[in-house]
Amino acid sequence: MERVDTAPDEYLASLPDDDRSVMSTLDELIVGAMPGRVRELWEGVFWGGTEQTIIGYGSIVQPRSRGEEIEWFAVGLALQSAHVSLYVNAVADGDYLGKQYADRLGKVKLGAASIAIKRLDDVDLAVLTELLERAHELTPPDVH
Repeated sequence: MERVDTAPDEYLASLPDDDRSVMSTLDELIVGAMPGRVRELWEGVFWGGTEQTIIGYGSIVQPRSRGEEIEWFAVGLALQSAHVSLYVNAVADGDYLGKQYADRLGKVKLGAASIAIKRLDDVDLAVLTELLERAHELTPPDVH
């Protein structure tokens, strides 16, 4: 995946009404919880081989399993065909934050660093905000 020049607001405006409403609500929540962070659009083939568009918040350097490092985002927001994915790349006490907040978030599906949300009504947005604020605290300053 790589950064693209398209502005996140332009991408959000291009979405169908229902999707735009959900994505915009989550976008505002993330921006509010992570003030001053870089907000940029990423596109390309994501891990697992799917083509994705992700709004990235924060700019970090993340180590990979083979020892190399990549520039990446602290939090990512992506629209999928049946849900919205929130990628939270912040770790505390050796575990991704999503796992630490899992029992309080509501009806979500967790991956290693991902939180899948089918409907906003399924999620406790106050707890999600708390998780994002914690991610902001744990993430070093933006690298660019």
